[in-house]
Amino acid sequence: MILPGQTIGIIGGGQLGRMMGLAAKEAGFRIAVLDPTNDSPCGQIADIEIIAPYDDEQALAELREVSDVITFEFENIDYEGLKQLSEQAYVPQGAELVRITQNRMYEKAAIRAAGAPVAPYITADTYKELVDKIDGLGFPCIVKTAFGGYDGKGQVKLESKEQLEEAQSLFEHSSCIAEAFVPFEKEISVIIQRNPAGQSFCLPIAENIHRHHILHESIVPARVEDSVLQRAEREAVKIASYLGLVGTLAVEMFVLENGSIVINELAPRPHNSGHYSIEACNISQFHQHIRAVCGWPLREPKLWESTIMVNVLGEHVEPLNQHIANYPDWSVHLYGKAEAKEKRKMGHVTIMTNDLEETLQEIEQSGIWED
Repeated sequence: MILPGQTIGIIGGGQLGRMMGLAAKEAGFRIAVLDPTNDSPCGQIADIEIIAPYDDEQALAELREVSDVITFEFENIDYEGLKQLSEQAYVPQGAELVRITQNRMYEKAAIRAAGAPVAPYITADTYKELVDKIDGLGFPCIVKTAFGGYDGKGQVKLESKEQLEEAQSLFEHSSCIAEAFVPFEKEISVIIQRNPAGQSFCLPIAENIHRHHILHESIVPARVEDSVLQRAEREAVKIASYLGLVGTLAVEMFVLENGSIVINELAPRPHNSGHYSIEACNISQFHQHIRAVCGWPLREPKLWESTIMVNVLGEHVEPLNQHIANYPDWSVHLYGKAEAKEKRKMGHVTIMTNDLEETLQEIEQSGIWED
């Protein structure tokens, strides 16, 4: 068990690392962070800031020397470096989870092996292989790079065979996976957290609304039948158990018209759709993550009140600042990023409410999030 006063090393200095670090510091831990950027969001609150690429062997060795336990804030880090680090330091999440979730081919295979449902899919190492296999999948479908890609990047939706050439450039980056398009009614996410003893809990399930492939709002509890929520949690537990999860796993899912569920993708760390938990639950995803990787017993999450979380992108920062005085019930989080670029996640707002529909209307009428 890692105790207060010891040091938690975090690979990745973005907003997830920052919120992890703030939760850890509340409990009396010291924080070390490794990130290529000076004055990163997590670096601003860390006790030790190591500025270097994620695959820098000397920097990883330095992080190992100063840390009693090491975690990571996102999956697009250097797998080989993390694997070597986990052999020399205490990295309770291990490197295998990153290897699987970095590659959509491995991820889909793991979800299916866990016994959870996925959309029909094919894999292709080359564009020619995609052309040869596509008739077995059909249209519409979505072609995605196996590596990288987030917030809608690295993918293209194809409605017919005549559009296949639109996917050709994706193979310049990596092998690809093509998935049958799922006509879903809702997108939801289950965030499950598990400690080394196998104790696990799920956060209240969020319904997610996207704009331009970027998460816009998370609504909690998700507006689906209780039977769907129960089914979603069972699938997340299955996947976490199969992977031997320690820490946090976000499981993004589609809910179909008949109430069935299809797993979309996994994220092996705290997730944007769980930010609401800072105010709205008796324990946030970040506090629970720290408890999990430090080997503490976990707390069963409870939702205090229905809640909406809204992302603040670069173009929303100035209008939000102009309206803060008008909305005293809004909890505003800004991440300390130096430049407010368009479509860049700069922060979020959490609103606890006893009337979800009224609050959704309030958000729209504020004018902050106009396209």
